[in-house]
Amino acid sequence: MDVKTARKTAAKTKIHELLAASKTALAHSDIQHMVGGLCDRVTIYRVLDRLAEAGAIHKIVDMDGTVKYAACRMCSAGHHHNHVHFSCQKCHALLCLENVVPSYTLPETYTVLETNFTLSGLCPQCA
Repeated sequence: MDVKTARKTAAKTKIHELLAASKTALAHSDIQHMVGGLCDRVTIYRVLDRLAEAGAIHKIVDMDGTVKYAACRMCSAGHHHNHVHFSCQKCHALLCLENVVPSYTLPETYTVLETNFTLSGLCPQCA
């Protein structure tokens, strides 16, 4: 294995570990700060894309339009993201509410392929 491949593997491992350990979704800038000089910002984007394609993480767009990433914790029975996200207006944490199932009613002619529910307010620590 060459040095470049070893570094990418180390970066992928580190980024996945950071997301798995985090209780909140992380932005690219958060991840870049946490990995230090292990890899550059482009490598981080590539690793995040690969992890998302593999179903290990998912992307969430917060109320400000910032893309954040969270580890998949509910996907043992198949990859899905039909859960609600909560964005705290005070501490800016973005959390997956894994036991809250969103509901909606659409006309029969529509087919839902993906959902992205984000609620905004104050988390328990900030309320």
